[in-house]
Amino acid sequence: MFTYWRNILVHFTLLFGPCILLGYLTDQLLLSVLLGCIGLLLWHYIHLYRMARWLWLKRSISPPRAWGNWDDIFTGIYRLQKNNLRRRHELGKMLKRMRRGIEALTDATILLSEELRVEWCNKLAHNLLGVRLADDQGRRLQDLILNREFEQYLRQAKFELPLHIASPVDDNIMLEVRVMPYGENEYLLIARDVTNLLKLERMRKDFVANVSHELRTPLTVIQGYLELMDDVDALPPEMAKKAQLTMAEQANRMRSLIEQLLSISRLESGLDNIQRVPVDVGYLLTLVQDEANAVNENFHHTLSFDIQSDARVMGVEAELRSAITNLVINAIKYTPEGGKIEVCWKNVRNGVAFSVKDNGEGIAPQHLRRLTERFYRIDKARSRETGGSGLGLSIVKHVLARHQSRLSIRSRVGQGSTFSFVIPKTLVAAPLNDKSA
Repeated sequence: MFTYWRNILVHFTLLFGPCILLGYLTDQLLLSVLLGCIGLLLWHYIHLYRMARWLWLKRSISPPRAWGNWDDIFTGIYRLQKNNLRRRHELGKMLKRMRRGIEALTDATILLSEELRVEWCNKLAHNLLGVRLADDQGRRLQDLILNREFEQYLRQAKFELPLHIASPVDDNIMLEVRVMPYGENEYLLIARDVTNLLKLERMRKDFVANVSHELRTPLTVIQGYLELMDDVDALPPEMAKKAQLTMAEQANRMRSLIEQLLSISRLESGLDNIQRVPVDVGYLLTLVQDEANAVNENFHHTLSFDIQSDARVMGVEAELRSAITNLVINAIKYTPEGGKIEVCWKNVRNGVAFSVKDNGEGIAPQHLRRLTERFYRIDKARSRETGGSGLGLSIVKHVLARHQSRLSIRSRVGQGSTFSFVIPKTLVAAPLNDKSA
């Protein structure tokens, strides 16, 4: 501060000192001081003009050369500009990082003003909500997402709980929408695709309900017969024998259900190590054929097993037998009496293929996607009549996944169904020799 005032005093002395001296010498002191003031104003005006040109017309941030106080002023402005430029550059980099971070989010994100107008959004907002920054910036969100529940949600402004709505872009996508206030009367909207979560929750509820029902039914039967057997002496021998057989049947049904559930849990968790060994699937099919013929005695189908390949595959024999048996027995049980069922095992271009084809009633398209869900049944009453638990195809799906394959289902109502899978060449342990060749 002292240096600043000292410089001003020095500059003032250098400017007005000669004027005062000249005034004394010419006896025109007032005129000399007046001329000095005019010169000082002119000097300041010239520097103001130079500063205006520098700030508004020139693109360079380097200050013009000056003398005296104007040199300090130009240097100070230059330093401020340089600091502001550096800060703007840092803020720009930070803003880009924040935008890249928001773009990397797996949720649709929209920044809203106090009036709920779009200020910024990421690309997922266009994919899930149909909001595009280039076209919709500054527009009211209610005008972009036309959904009555959503409009009511924004109008009530009760943002403590999320809202579930269908995506305006695709009705098959369910979104969880949250609106959070931040800053000064600004809002952040986040929309998350929860289609799979809601599907899993529905499957969980169905699973609990189905397990409860499947276990409650045999337990009710057993409990009823146990109540009848309170007075064993009064119970006719035929009735007692029937009760014993029925309770044993229901107990076996519960045991089978629990074993299937444990099997699915084991397959899903993947906790057990897969120890693959060469499996002769052709030989397995001969064993399955014996079981199928025994079951078929009550259905009178025409069964044919066409084993064209002698290839061995690397896998778990018990799991493959379980999957194949499930598919064949299902075809027998769910094809109307006197039908035709064809089982085939043959070489194909990308591996070895198994298929079981029937000429039954067929399956409607809306059921095909859900057939491998646990406890899913097309006709629940008929499934219980045939002893089905709704777990067989789910087990097949998981077994095939562990053998690098997947279940393919082709069906047309009134024409029958074909269930098939292909074991890839990577799991073939022996040359692909075709017996029919």
